[in-house]
Amino acid sequence: MTATAVLIVGAGPTGLTLGCALARAGVPVRIIDKSPEFHDGSRGKGLNQRSREVLADLGMGEEFAAAGNPRLIFRKYRGGVAMADHVPEADEGADPTVPYATGLWIPQWRTEEILRARLASYGVRVELGRELTGFTQDRAGVVAELADGRRVEAAYLVGCDGARGVVRKALGVSFEGEAEPELALVGDVEVEGDLDRDCWHQWIDEDGAVLLCPLPGTRRWQLQSSPERDAEGNFLGPSLELFQRQLDRHARVPGLRLTNPGWLSTYRVNVRMADRFRVGRVFLAGDAAHIHSIAGGLGMNTGIQDGYNLGWKLALVVSGRAGEGLLDTYEEERLPVAAWTLRLTSERLRAVREGVRRAGVGTEAGFAPDLATLGVGYRWGSLAWGGPKAGERAPDAPCRDAVSGKTVRLFDVFEGPRFTLLGFGPESAEALDQVSASCGDLVRTCLIDGGGPKGEDGGPTAAGDWTAEGGPMAGGDRPAGGGGERLLDPERHAWVAYGMGEARELVGAEGEEPGRRGRGGLVLVRPDNYMAMSAAADRGADVIRRLERLGR
Repeated sequence: MTATAVLIVGAGPTGLTLGCALARAGVPVRIIDKSPEFHDGSRGKGLNQRSREVLADLGMGEEFAAAGNPRLIFRKYRGGVAMADHVPEADEGADPTVPYATGLWIPQWRTEEILRARLASYGVRVELGRELTGFTQDRAGVVAELADGRRVEAAYLVGCDGARGVVRKALGVSFEGEAEPELALVGDVEVEGDLDRDCWHQWIDEDGAVLLCPLPGTRRWQLQSSPERDAEGNFLGPSLELFQRQLDRHARVPGLRLTNPGWLSTYRVNVRMADRFRVGRVFLAGDAAHIHSIAGGLGMNTGIQDGYNLGWKLALVVSGRAGEGLLDTYEEERLPVAAWTLRLTSERLRAVREGVRRAGVGTEAGFAPDLATLGVGYRWGSLAWGGPKAGERAPDAPCRDAVSGKTVRLFDVFEGPRFTLLGFGPESAEALDQVSASCGDLVRTCLIDGGGPKGEDGGPTAAGDWTAEGGPMAGGDRPAGGGGERLLDPERHAWVAYGMGEARELVGAEGEEPGRRGRGGLVLVRPDNYMAMSAAADRGADVIRRLERLGR
C-alpha cells in the first residue's frame, strides 16, 4: 500500500488543473489514469477567458498564449458557396479589469501537455495504466483498489474520470438527465488543397454539414460531420472515407482531400448532472459531475474551473489551516454553476440550430457574453462574508509599484495559493499590519494608493507625497503598511473596479449593522480570485476573525 494526501482519478484537464493547484501548494498528490498512453485527440478545442485567467494564475499564461490562437474567422458556406465571414470582435486593453480580450483556440491534447509539464515541474507525473476498480472510505481516509492489485491510501479521492467513470458509480450518486438519439461525427485530419487556416470553415446545408477547424501549432484540422446510415438505418462509424464523402457533398471543392486521420469519434448531446459533488472524503469534478451540449465549448472550461475551486480548499484543509467544513463549499458553489451551465449550453444549442437554417449563419449564432464565464460567482455561498461584491470575481487592474514605478497587475499580486488583502488608501495601513502579523503566510497584503478623490488639478490627491505624479516617492521609500506590496493607482482603475472612492455599504464589525462608510477600505480576495468580503479601512480584526474560523 502506498499513501498520499490526495488521489486524483483521471488525467484530463480537470484532474491536471487540480493536481497543479495542489502541488503548487505543497500538497502530496498522485494522479492515475487507466489509459496506457496520453490522448492525442483535439476533443475540446477552446479555452475561454476565465480559464485563461485560471491557468495564468497557475503559472502557465505565457505557454498557453504561445500555443493557442486567440482569433479565428468563421467562414460560412451554403451549397459550396462562401456566404459570410464572422470576425469575433476583441478590443485588447479596452477593459483594464479583464486581462484577456478573447479565449484561445487550442486542441485539448496540447492543453493537457502544458498542464502535465507544469505538474512535472513540481515532481508529480501522471501514472498511466492505473485503473481504479473500487474504494472504501471512513473518517480517517480512503483506500483505493487498482486493477493490478495495488492499493493506494489517501486522505481524499477526487473522481475526474469522466461521465463513464468508476468513481461516481461506486458512490451510487445519480446522474440524471437525457441524451439525444442523433449521433454526430468528429475527428482529426490533415487536408490537401487550398484552404485558409485563418478560418473555421463551416459548410452548412439543409441536409447536412461539415465543419473544418484548424488546430494551431499542427497541420491538423478538427472535422465535425453529420452522420450517415447504412441500408438498415444503422449509424456508420467515423472513417476517412465517410468524412471525404461528406466533404465532397457539402464543400464541392475539387482537389480538397482529407489525409492522415488521427483521433476519430462519435458523440451525441447528453445533458446530465450528479445530484452531489461530495460524499465524505470523495469528490466529483468535471465530466464525472456534469455533461452538457458542446455549444459554447464549456465542457473543458467548467472542469478546469471545478479543479481550481476545489484545489485551494483541499490544500488549506490538508495543511491544517482550515477546517473540514471548508470542503462543503465546493459542492455549495460549483453545483449551482453546473446547473446554470447545463441550461446555458442547451439554450445556446437551440440558438445554433435555429440560426443555421439561414444561409450565412454558423456556430457564432450560439455566442453569448456569459460563455466567457467572467460573470460566474458565488454570491449565494457561505464564503461571501459581506460587502456589495462578496462572492464575485475579483477584477484585475494595472497599477504601478510604489518604488520602481513598473506596471504591476493585480492578478500578478493575487498569484499563488493564498488570500490577498487589498487596502485602499493610507488609512488601511494599520489593518494590513494587523492582519499580516496575525495570519502569517495565509494572507498577503497590498496597499493601494493614488486612486482616491481627484484633486482640483484633475490628478490624484497627495494622500502622502508617495503618489506624486503617479510615480515613486522621492528617495524610493515605501510607506508603512503590512510589509507587502505597495502599489500606486494613478489612473484609478483599481479604485473604480473595487467600488472605492465613494460612500458605499460595507460590512461592519460582528454584531453591528452594515453601514455606509467613507472612502477607501479593505477587500479580501480568495486564493481563486473571488472577493470574500469588503470592509471599512479599520476592520482588520473582522478579517482575522473570519480567517481564523475558516471552515470550522
